[in-house]
Amino acid sequence: MGTLWHGIRDAALMAWEVWWALVLGFAISAIVQAWVPRERVQRALGDGGPGATGRATALGAASSSCSYAAVAIARSLFARGASATSALAFQFASTNLVWELGLVLWVLIGWQFTAAEYLGGVVMIGLMALGMRAFVSRRAEAAAREHAAGAQDGHQHRSFESQLPWRRRLTSVRAWSDVAHNFRGDAQMLWREIAIGFLLAGFAAQLPNGFYRALFLHGAPAPIPAICSAIVGPLIAVLSFVCSVGNVPLAAVLWSGGIGFSGVLAFLFADLIVLPIIAIYRKYYGAGFAARITLLMLVTMIAAALIVTGVFDLLGAIPSGPRPGRARIFGSIELDDKLVLNVVATAICGALITLTARRGVTDPVCGMRVDRDGAVRRTIGGRTRLFCSESCAERAAHSSPGSASSASSSSGSPNATAW
Repeated sequence: MGTLWHGIRDAALMAWEVWWALVLGFAISAIVQAWVPRERVQRALGDGGPGATGRATALGAASSSCSYAAVAIARSLFARGASATSALAFQFASTNLVWELGLVLWVLIGWQFTAAEYLGGVVMIGLMALGMRAFVSRRAEAAAREHAAGAQDGHQHRSFESQLPWRRRLTSVRAWSDVAHNFRGDAQMLWREIAIGFLLAGFAAQLPNGFYRALFLHGAPAPIPAICSAIVGPLIAVLSFVCSVGNVPLAAVLWSGGIGFSGVLAFLFADLIVLPIIAIYRKYYGAGFAARITLLMLVTMIAAALIVTGVFDLLGAIPSGPRPGRARIFGSIELDDKLVLNVVATAICGALITLTARRGVTDPVCGMRVDRDGAVRRTIGGRTRLFCSESCAERAAHSSPGSASSASSSSGSPNATAW
C-alpha cells in the first residue's frame, strides 16, 4: 500500500510540475493548426524528393502530436498519392517536432533534451528518406498504396482552420474558437496517453537506481553503454504502450535512474513503433509492408539517437554531473513561480474550454467537440446534423438505413442539432 501511494503521489506531483507547459504547448499547437494554412502542402506531397519530404515535415510539425492521429492522417495522404517517404516524414515530424513535447522535456530534464529531440527528428527523417529503397521496393510501395486505399480509417482528428486575415484573427471570436476546438480536440485524444505516462513514471520511480544501472550496463567501457541504451530504449517504449507526450515522464525517470543520453532519445523516438500502432500499420498496409517500415523506423531511431548523441558529445552539450534526483523530477507544491504559472495555465485552459462549450456541439459519432459554424452538416432523417468531419458524417448516414442524406451548406440553420 505504501508503494501504491508513493507511485500515485509522484505521478500527481509530476503532473503539477509540467501542467503549465502542457497547456502552453497545446495552446501554441492549436494556434498553429488553426492559423497556418495546410491545403497547399497537402496537395504537394506526391513525389518522394527532398521538396515533398520537407513539405511533409512542415505539415507534420504543424499538426497534432497524437501518434494515432498522425498514423491515420499519413495513411490518408499515402492512399491519395503521397510517397511512403513523405508519409513517414509526416509521422516523424508530428510526433517529434511539436511544441508541447519540447516544452515538457525542457521542464523535466533540461533544454539539452529538447534540442536533441528536435535535431533527432530532422536526422530521423533524413535517414529514413535515404534508406527507404533499401527496405521498401517501388513494387511493395505500390501494393501497400492499393491496400491503404481499401483500408478503413479510424477517426481522423480534423483541424479547424481560420480563413480570416491575420489581423482580424486576433480579435475574432470565430478564429479563437477554431484555436479552442483544436486545443480541446488534442487534449481529448491525448489525455489517456499522458495520464498513463505519469502513472508509469510514478511507479517506475519506486524501483531502485541500481536496477537501471544494471539494465543499461552503467560503468561499462565506452561506447558500450551508449549503444546498449539506444537499443534497449526503443524496446522499453514498445512494451510500455505509451506514445507521444506521455513518454516524457517515463523518459525523465529513466534518465534519473541511469539510462544514457542516447537511450532517452531512442526511447522518445520510438513512440511510432509501440505494439498497438504496429497493429494499425498491418491493418492499413498489409503485413509485409508493415514489417518493412517498422524495421526501417527502428533502425532509423537507433541510428539517429547515436548520431545526435555523438554530436552533442563533441559539443560538450550532454548533461554532466549528478543525475536529477526524484525530488527534482517530481517537484513539490509550494508558493513559488510554478504556482503562478499553473494558475495562469488553468485560466487559459478554462477560457478555451468555455469557448468550445459556448460555441460548439458534440459530434455524436466520435464525441469530438466541434464549432457550429465550422461543422460538417448533413441532412439525415429530415434533420440537420453536425459532425466534426466527413468520415463521421458518412458513418452516421450509413448507420441510418432508409434515411436520405445529403450535404448541406456550412451556414447555420435554426433547427440544426448535433444529432
